[in-house]
Amino acid sequence: MTERALRLGTRRSRLAMAQSGQVADAVKELTGRPVELVEITTYGDTSREHLAQIGGTGVFVAALREALARDEVDFAVHSLKDLPTAQPAELTLAAVPVREDPRDALVARDGLTFAELPDGARVGTGSPRRMAQLNAYARSHGMTIETVPIRGNVDTRIGYVHKGELDAVVLAAAGLNRVGRSDEVTDLLSVDTVLPAPGQGALAIECAAHNASLAAALAELDDPYTRAAVTAERSLLAALEAGCSAPVGALADLLADGQIVKEMRLRGVVGTTDGSTLVQLSTTGPVPETEARAMALGRELAVEMLAKGAAGLMGERAL
Repeated sequence: MTERALRLGTRRSRLAMAQSGQVADAVKELTGRPVELVEITTYGDTSREHLAQIGGTGVFVAALREALARDEVDFAVHSLKDLPTAQPAELTLAAVPVREDPRDALVARDGLTFAELPDGARVGTGSPRRMAQLNAYARSHGMTIETVPIRGNVDTRIGYVHKGELDAVVLAAAGLNRVGRSDEVTDLLSVDTVLPAPGQGALAIECAAHNASLAAALAELDDPYTRAAVTAERSLLAALEAGCSAPVGALADLLADGQIVKEMRLRGVVGTTDGSTLVQLSTTGPVPETEARAMALGRELAVEMLAKGAAGLMGERAL
């Protein structure tokens, strides 16, 4: 008798389906079991409001987690940057696979790079984090741009440029790579210009905590370096008490000496969306060998950022 198919819960968007399809193939190869995709609509998919208004963190995740809790699916795949920083006890983050490109990408008319955008260029993004850093960069380079809040899937966002409504849009490079549209990128934004969202480019594979055998199988897909990096980034976000709609950027990268990875550098940024004020700091330490160490790295940098005035730049903070 063949084992029943593993049910993988996924959002319905083209990007989510592409990401989940890649994970499904890897899990099939690992376990020898068929994997079927179970499409689940989340509140974040149906609401037309801007993400910052509907609560940001968790709006794409809650329905998938509920399906896991009700045993309607065996595991779920999320974009890690959508996950709230608090992990529910009944679920386990079984794997964080090797990260895709964490950078942000510009898709602009006429093949323009960011530096080539004309004065007053209209740049679309749904992210306060991107707005803060793009506006700060423009300001410091004597450019004037107008950041325009947009929502929608990859096609919708790029469509604004094709239709001439916007001069450019900024999207995650990883998402464009995963849906096969990286050829439309006109500029990859250096992380020195725009720090990505915490966890950007990484996936999270979650299953029920009681399903130890599945968790162990999925753990084969885990990349310890990626997990350490995103744990530090998300710990910074949590310590700043900010959700994924807050203007916080963070990136942990590994500093190698030849082939030997020696240290991890964590950079963080918080800013006002008009780019007039940014708090940007970094810290470097040994590569964290435990989750607790990675979390401590994030917390330490957050404390320094708060001391430099980061709290006042994040809008309303829930006390």
